[in-house]
Amino acid sequence: MFTKFKKRYQSLFLDHETVVPHADDKFNIILSPSLYWVKKVSLPLQNVRDVKKLLPSLFEEILPNGNYSYSAYKKSDDFFIFAYEDKKILDLLSQKNISLSNVASVHFAQSEFDTIEGAIKINASQSIYVKEEIVVIVPSLWVQDISKLNFRDIQLSKHSITLQQFGHVVDSKSLFKIGTVLLVLISLITAEYFITSYKISEMTQLKDELFSKYNLKSTMMQNSAILKKYDTLYTNQIKLRETLALLLALKLTPSQELTKVNFKNNTLQADFSGIAEGTETNILKTLQEQNINFKSFFKDKSWHVEISL
Repeated sequence: MFTKFKKRYQSLFLDHETVVPHADDKFNIILSPSLYWVKKVSLPLQNVRDVKKLLPSLFEEILPNGNYSYSAYKKSDDFFIFAYEDKKILDLLSQKNISLSNVASVHFAQSEFDTIEGAIKINASQSIYVKEEIVVIVPSLWVQDISKLNFRDIQLSKHSITLQQFGHVVDSKSLFKIGTVLLVLISLITAEYFITSYKISEMTQLKDELFSKYNLKSTMMQNSAILKKYDTLYTNQIKLRETLALLLALKLTPSQELTKVNFKNNTLQADFSGIAEGTETNILKTLQEQNINFKSFFKDKSWHVEISL
């Protein structure tokens, strides 16, 4: 299943059927297509860094439920993108008695075998071959021209991944970078806290000065209640003015006269003289057109109108 690739490290094709005769050796791991998902995509982007931000959304419709990591590399004008579950790979390494300290690097079969011709047998029943630039795994009975897996003809690419599922897999350089980012975030949050506290203190002082200058109440609730009271009073006064103006502008005959106006309990009362019963039609029409809420009746030779405000 494996031969010497370098003086110290051996290359190992990892799948569920892999046999590891010397688990204490150090390995360059090549992942079987059964251990990851791969897609070839064309995107209007130039940098792999920008593509990596899109990977979860590019895979979301095809991936089963799981905790996935993502990777990508560019080849010609296209990108090869990958999704994989670190835990499943780590569990398989553990089953094969391969210590993480003996893993020199981890690669995808896609990046290491994408130029092979024909098929390569990887275990007793399965082979890999390239179909439309994608390295796939199939039953050996489905393909012809099968050759044996030989690492002497393969020079590993620079496309490798670091398994990130557990804390002890992260190297010290990565931990330092994470610590630096956290320190910067803490500094920013602390600075924002002090700036916000200062602004709150400044606004409180301005509020106190404003309340003192205009003799306002000590709480916003009290001031809001006063404002609401005066708003209501202002609205009623405006409505009273408009209604009075309407009454004064009524077109009366020379014999008709507005003799009395009184305001009590939000009701405007008006008495008209010289209006006989049945001759008040025009006035009634004017009040109705203005959507005035009123009632009227005749009393003591006067026509009496009550308007609710």
